[in-house]
Amino acid sequence: MPQWLTDGAPHVWRPYCQMKTAPAPLAVARTRGARIILEDGRELVDGIASWWTACHGYNHPHIAAAVMAQLDRAPHVMFGGLAHEPAYRLASRLAALLPGELDHVFFAESGSVAVEISMKMALQYWINRGVAGRTKFVSFLGGYHGDTLATMTICDPEEGMHGLFSGVMPAQHVVALPRDAESEAALDALLAEKGHEIAALIVEPRVQGAGGMLLHDDSVLATLRRLADRHGLLLIFDEIFTGFGRTGDLFACSGSGVIPDIVTLSKALTGGTLPLSAAIASRKVFEAFWSDDAGAALMHGPTYMANPLACAAANASLDLFESGSWKADVARISAALAEGLEPCRGAPGVVDVRTLGAIGVVEFAQAVDAGGLCARFAELGCWIRPMGKVVYLTPPFVTSDAEMARLTGAIRAVVGA
Repeated sequence: MPQWLTDGAPHVWRPYCQMKTAPAPLAVARTRGARIILEDGRELVDGIASWWTACHGYNHPHIAAAVMAQLDRAPHVMFGGLAHEPAYRLASRLAALLPGELDHVFFAESGSVAVEISMKMALQYWINRGVAGRTKFVSFLGGYHGDTLATMTICDPEEGMHGLFSGVMPAQHVVALPRDAESEAALDALLAEKGHEIAALIVEPRVQGAGGMLLHDDSVLATLRRLADRHGLLLIFDEIFTGFGRTGDLFACSGSGVIPDIVTLSKALTGGTLPLSAAIASRKVFEAFWSDDAGAALMHGPTYMANPLACAAANASLDLFESGSWKADVARISAALAEGLEPCRGAPGVVDVRTLGAIGVVEFAQAVDAGGLCARFAELGCWIRPMGKVVYLTPPFVTSDAEMARLTGAIRAVVGA
């Protein structure tokens, strides 16, 4: 164990674990491509792209060069009253890439904060229009939108991680996705009865990520758009996980043909280099804030919003996406996931195997021993971190065929397929 880990371990509070009983973390020395190199010299193929961020792989030279050049110019300036080229160029590019009139970009640092901002936008949208009482949100079972206080209220209260905080914040309407006529009718009835108190519906399009990698068809999104319009509500897409190629389209909203009123982005926005997020509103939403009345402004401003280094990284990442080569890589990875994971369907305890784009999932009937499985995967040269009932892969798009074979082979070996 390196000295820095020994010295720092008593002082670092790690995420998502019971500090008293959790095994020690693996010490990382450096990264390269789709690999994490440990201090002890082992190389692990990263099967989850560092929580879905490193879409182009680690240490991509184009992104690194852009960050280094920006570091020499200006690492950070406040965004209140000042402007800089990386942020304004990035906002213009995102507006051009997103469908419809999603063209007003509000920057933040993390995905949870971007979702909070989208909720605040939706609430104030109605206030600015002189409509009182619209203080609630509709979200969906199986969903996850972050760990901050407001986002916890729209996560699945049963499958999520925030049951301890029940009652701390106002309860929201967390209901079943409208996957069939019965669930659509139930949601329609809820909106008819409670629409006067609801500001917006919020959903993770195509894949509910941290809630269990649950897939749904684009027809579900079309139903949500139709019901939101019928009852005069806003629709928010949380694309923190699904954005930037993960489902096979650059954005799920683009591929689905369903345009929300607000979309949130983060994770792969900077290619896994620096923290950055955005809540991007439609023209309709933005115009509710456009006023001679200073009180109608959105009073929000994260200290490091639109950080120039992060925006430079995001612009460089968009350069790579605009080259188009990622599409072939996602298709290749999708095929490797389908072929490599399908044999797990008959393994003990497995209830489903599913893939979409560069996402592969093996679901069990019961919650898995994430820590124990992590250790076994590391012994096989892979970094795979299960959650809840699923063992899943969301690898960098640059992962080679041989590395994909190692990842899927490790899962087959560990689950007994």
